[in-house]
Order: sequence, then C-alpha cells, then structure tokens
Amino acid sequence: QVQLVESGGGLVQPGGSLRLSCAASGSIFSIYAMGWYRQAPGKQRELVTAITSGGSTNYADSVKGRFTISRDNAKNTVYLQMSSLKPEDTAVYYCNAEIQRTILSRAAVYWGQGTQVTVSS
Repeated sequence: QVQLVESGGGLVQPGGSLRLSCAASGSIFSIYAMGWYRQAPGKQRELVTAITSGGSTNYADSVKGRFTISRDNAKNTVYLQMSSLKPEDTAVYYCNAEIQRTILSRAAVYWGQGTQVTVSS
C-alpha cells in the first residue's frame, strides 16, 4: 500500500513559523505532483500550495509570500514552511500526492491523515 504521513503541526503564536513534512512510503514507482490542502472548522477544504515533479509551484493568494513548498524526491517527502502565521491559518493541513505505484499502473491521488495547525496567543 501507499501511505502519506504528515508531521510537524502544533500550536504557534501569531507571527510565528512552523514547518510541516509529509513522507510517502510503500509501493511507489513515481510521484508526480504533491500538495498541501487545509480545512478549517465549518469551511471547505482548500488548496494551499502544490509542486510538480519538475519543481514548479503554485500558491493560494492567502499564503503567497508567507508559505513555501519544497520536496525531496530522494526521500519521497514534501515540506511546507509556514512563516508570519495568522490566526486564520488555523486548520487541519492535509498532504496529497499523485503517485504511480508500478510501471503498468496509472497514477492516483493519495491523502495523508492530516495534522492540526493552531495559530493563537
């Protein structure tokens, strides 16, 4: 099976920083795009940022300039560096990845279990 596991969430003060990581494991032939979503209570899940296998990135307007996505292909890991955090960044953050498991299979999207980020004094 393929598993994505997020880590690094927690409680931080407004203006603080936090670094999330998401490691993919299991049967993996290739990983294409990877990304981060978040969902606050009572709100829809939204795309925060994504990165392609070639390193191209995109960001939601609400986080652009504050968040940075990166990946380590050798470790099958994607990171989210969050700076200048605001209370409205509070949410469960989910990692996802487009993964081809074998040379004969088609790619599918996998999700992590989520990690809580709380920005509060």
